[in-house]
Amino acid sequence: MDWEKVFATRSSRMKASEIRELLKLLDQPDIISFAGGIPDPALFPTQEFQQAFANTLTGDKQTTALQYSVSEGYVPLRQWIAKQMEGLGIPCSIENILITSGSQQALDYLGKLLLSPNDTALVTWPTYMGALGAFNAYEPNYDRLIANGNRSAKEYQETAAEKNSEVKFAYMSVDFANPTGETLDRAGREKLLDLAEELDIPVIEDAAYQSLRYDGEAIPPILALDIQRKGHIDETRTLYCGSFSKTLAPGLRVGWVCAAQSVISKLVLMKQAADLHSSTINQIAIHEVASKGFDKQVAKIFTAYSTRRDCMLAALEEHMPEGVSWTKPEGGMFIWLTLPKHLDGAELLAKSIENQRVAFVPGHAFYADGSNRNTMRLSFSQANEETIHEGIRRLGLLLKSA
Repeated sequence: MDWEKVFATRSSRMKASEIRELLKLLDQPDIISFAGGIPDPALFPTQEFQQAFANTLTGDKQTTALQYSVSEGYVPLRQWIAKQMEGLGIPCSIENILITSGSQQALDYLGKLLLSPNDTALVTWPTYMGALGAFNAYEPNYDRLIANGNRSAKEYQETAAEKNSEVKFAYMSVDFANPTGETLDRAGREKLLDLAEELDIPVIEDAAYQSLRYDGEAIPPILALDIQRKGHIDETRTLYCGSFSKTLAPGLRVGWVCAAQSVISKLVLMKQAADLHSSTINQIAIHEVASKGFDKQVAKIFTAYSTRRDCMLAALEEHMPEGVSWTKPEGGMFIWLTLPKHLDGAELLAKSIENQRVAFVPGHAFYADGSNRNTMRLSFSQANEETIHEGIRRLGLLLKSA
């Protein structure tokens, strides 16, 4: 059978993740990998989860844990999240929260909810490639989101109109963004809200790294600023996507959306149609571990990752040749390198794997148009200090000879 004839047109927009392919390299013991932006498994609260799952499968909880459940999510977990959100300046109820299978599922649902074919999504240049992967299936156009106010709403509308398109939302990771590690300051967040007001569109706030701040003062989430303007979460336009993947355990696939009830009610219908509900036993375990020691776990991550970030920044200063620049993140897992214009990150990766045995992610994968090939993303989350220094030394040699 010729399957290409029956595939939906959206299937042509689906592409393999370059990061997923690179993760296969982790099985090669001599590769130093700065590629996968994934947590260090040595930092997982393993014993706490062992106890949590044991508790979940004994007594009254075992029936609940192994049974179908409500699509909105496990009530005690949603209550815990609501309390955490209030601490971020986002007063809400459990009716404003939907549990998803990681924040990646939240992005997919929001793309499905908001995008019709040929609509325009505003995304940063570069942006999280997982968001592009989620949105691509719904056949949008992309335009470059500049959050500091240097482009007017009219310019965005005119660019969309040239393609007979309509601007539908702005998507941004505002804290220690994947891939750049950069953070949008408060003034930039206010300007982004101003732009969204002028365009009358939602803002999708990807907060996957929000807890991973190592330096500087915390900045209120966009949703918190939106509530300050509107007075109540149900009057806001911001859709906050959170996750336990970077703090507790990515393998359990537990994330959430916090938004106005009118949006959550639509997302619940999608959840019912897609997978009924996220794994109940995983939600119960996440709730038990989070409620007993979330702050302690974040502190453990802070100590490890901040040290590794500092080590990588110092190594870059020591080994990078002239013409290479990089970001200096206040948190998260990533540092973004910009190379001389004539260099191509994908070509460098092939040479690096062959000659230096160091892996990274070529930067063009994070651009909706595949541009800016003279960039790369480095992750410091999984390597120890000695490995970081050696890996950056090797990359320096590669770039000096390029």
